Amino acid sequence: MSHRAHGVEDLCAEGVALYELALKQGHISAAEAEGAPCLTDFGLVQPALDDLTRLEPVAPEVALHRLLRGARARAAEEHRREEKLVELFEPLLRGESQPTTPDAVPGLRILSGLPRINEAIGEAMREATVELLAMQPTTNLYQEGGRTARVIALERDQALLDRGARIRTLYQHTQRHAPLLHARYEILRGDVEARSLDELPERLLVVDRAVAFIPANTDRSLAVEVRHPPLVSYLMKVFDRLWRLATPMYPKAQAVRKPSVDGVTPRQQAIAALLVEGHTDAAIAERLGMNIRTARLHIAKLAAALGSESRAQLGYLIGRSGILDQGR
Repeated sequence: MSHRAHGVEDLCAEGVALYELALKQGHISAAEAEGAPCLTDFGLVQPALDDLTRLEPVAPEVALHRLLRGARARAAEEHRREEKLVELFEPLLRGESQPTTPDAVPGLRILSGLPRINEAIGEAMREATVELLAMQPTTNLYQEGGRTARVIALERDQALLDRGARIRTLYQHTQRHAPLLHARYEILRGDVEARSLDELPERLLVVDRAVAFIPANTDRSLAVEVRHPPLVSYLMKVFDRLWRLATPMYPKAQAVRKPSVDGVTPRQQAIAALLVEGHTDAAIAERLGMNIRTARLHIAKLAAALGSESRAQLGYLIGRSGILDQGR
């Protein structure tokens, strides 16, 4: 079996046993030490002057002193590196150096990787005392990262609520019956509300009206932290307008579905609007967070309700029926 690399402070069991044996006997053979090369690497044993096939132990107090001296030397080197870094960054921290990127925008920062994104969100929420506004479209935030991530998110949100803040969340209609969401709202205690819409633009978090987080690429492995006041204000206005249009989802006492218009459901009204804009079945399904078979089923029901016999005729009948105006 190959020997596992390790530091002297984590001496392997084989090395400990052989060192103890060498101290007891006064020596071990070089063949015995082949299974624990760390003994010679760390200077705990050394070849005998009169027999190179025999290894004699270095006294523990001598070995300890030498190893501590090496550790102190490494610590001193690390300290020198720290001093050089401080010296390098001190003028930057004082603002003496100007940005080298001409198009750098104050108040915007790119975050790379889910751990770093979650860390930044956590930092912002630990300081928050007013509110969290969130838009969660097709992918449910609380499914990402597994059970541990969900527990951390719940604890973080509950701590915010315990400080007297409120949480407002917009979901897509397709998530209304997701088990994880229902479990989340059964656990949270405080000023919490959730609503849903047929379509949301993208994920958005706004913390205390001061900092926002938005995706920076399609797979959401990059995010932008926004601390630019006009941009944060704009994002809040977008959220507020969508919130007023959304259907209450939680608390349950408020969760009353919008009535159908002439037999056409709100979901079908959203599909009708996208059909009139000329979107394909696949594009409609993606934008409304449903699979393509479900989208086509709704399109078929819409065609039957309006008496359409073709896709082209369906668009004409939708515009003529006025269902889009009535659903607003």
